[in-house]
Amino acid sequence: MSLKSNFELMADYNQWMNKSIYLAASKLNADDLSKDRGAFFGSIIGTLNHILVGDIIWLKRFADHPSKLKTLDYVRDLNTPKALGAILYPEFKNLESARIKMDEVIRDFAHELTDEALESNLSYSNTKGEPFNKKFGHLIQHFFNHQTHHRGQASTLLSQAGVEVGVTDLLVKIPNA
Repeated sequence: MSLKSNFELMADYNQWMNKSIYLAASKLNADDLSKDRGAFFGSIIGTLNHILVGDIIWLKRFADHPSKLKTLDYVRDLNTPKALGAILYPEFKNLESARIKMDEVIRDFAHELTDEALESNLSYSNTKGEPFNKKFGHLIQHFFNHQTHHRGQASTLLSQAGVEVGVTDLLVKIPNA
């Protein structure tokens, strides 16, 4: 299995899981979505916003890769979130629309990747301005891992609110041989 095919699988899984999470979250009212539940980013809406914030920050870094991937033109035009806990979209429907668009960008991005780009390095600065130079493919793996980590938190918060997300295993998206 190549890194590219792995990232295409992860992009597909990301989109599928986000649909499931957002369908489950849509069953709650605004008060339930914004209720502080003691999670890293407080509420369900806070956690879902954080996942999008993380995606924007990382995709904007990826957009600076020397390969200048065309599929990231959309994120090049987005403002960089000011904080990891920023609430970009306090209204659930607006957040959901932004999520759907971002998931399309992520799928297109995964398809555009090349083995050459994945083996190269990316220089970037973190949110504190500290410089790094790391293998591009490893950074993309972190990007997908970050989403999965916080979606796990969101599914727990939803379960605690009485809403089940359903099956969350990557195994469901792995095709039969």
